[in-house]
Amino acid sequence: MQIGPHPVQPPVVLAPMAGITNAPFRTLCREFSGGKGLFVSEMITTRALVERNEKTMQLIHFDESETPRSIQLYGVDPATVGKAVRMIAEEDLADHIDLNFGCPVPKVTRKGGGSALPYKRPLLRAILREAVSGAGDLPVTMKMRKGIDDDHITYLDAGRIAVEEGVTAIALHGRTAAQHYGGTADWDAIARLKDHVPEIPVLGNGDIWSASDALRMVASTGCDGVVVGRGCLGRPWLFADLVAAFEGRTDDVARPSLREVADVMVRHATLLGEWIGDEARGVIDFRKHVAWYLKGFAVGSEMRKRLAITSSLAELRSGLDELDLDQPWPVGADGPRGRTSGNNRVVLPDGWLKDPYDCGAGVGEEAELDTSGG
Repeated sequence: MQIGPHPVQPPVVLAPMAGITNAPFRTLCREFSGGKGLFVSEMITTRALVERNEKTMQLIHFDESETPRSIQLYGVDPATVGKAVRMIAEEDLADHIDLNFGCPVPKVTRKGGGSALPYKRPLLRAILREAVSGAGDLPVTMKMRKGIDDDHITYLDAGRIAVEEGVTAIALHGRTAAQHYGGTADWDAIARLKDHVPEIPVLGNGDIWSASDALRMVASTGCDGVVVGRGCLGRPWLFADLVAAFEGRTDDVARPSLREVADVMVRHATLLGEWIGDEARGVIDFRKHVAWYLKGFAVGSEMRKRLAITSSLAELRSGLDELDLDQPWPVGADGPRGRTSGNNRVVLPDGWLKDPYDCGAGVGEEAELDTSGG
């Protein structure tokens, strides 16, 4: 698969996830993949980037080994998106730009952003036009959902607009915004989008918990590649499985012991501390990953709580060393992880659904979020 001038082989992409896909986590996933695939930053707000917000400037830092450098942008104002994209191109901040039209969280959709935005067809077109024209030689891709809810499906119209405006590839999460992460992803929608926009690569996203799921999605939908999000939480070695599967080594599946998992946990926390510049803050940021890494292992509720409040590498390592580290990979630990809630009311600007072609209300520079990372 090609993303502009960049070959992505195997066709596997790490989904942008707020607070997760920072440089340390991307480093781990990339190491397990042997450097193969595409690893996208967490969401960067165009307003914060243009204003050179300190946190945002840290989030767009890439390790020297990251190639291509991939940034995901969020924005609702075409002018601000255009400024951000031109800044990236002119200052050589990244090699690939992905646009977020898939986020379902209320603080994004209430501004008309994320998965709410494609409903406003002219606004979507204006943003894509500004982004593609400002990017120069950099490829611009987009990630979206099926629509707002079952009564307001947008992905086929959005796909056609994307092709007409020069977008290089599209990733589709087979859920609506109302579904959030609940229920089952609609892989048939991915197949329909592929048929609808044969001119560019289509990537499928949703319910890929194992490498075999990825192969099954490609076979059943005809999509050109896969985007993996929640399936790799606490399992960065999933990218080793994905590379092996796409290279025909379907029996080459990682089954790390708890000792091996513990070593990865300490390395992850160490990388976070180095990236933040403070060991304690790095370990604190790592806390949210503890339950994902330990899923299925016999650890005990008290030890899980203790490990989830550690504040130093020594404390984390000491707690892990008290466990039975010879435990094999647990049966069933490859299944769903992360958020699974669904059937949520989508919070939208007032009057958003009255007319898909009226973009006068609810958007503008004031609707831009001022912080990155989701």
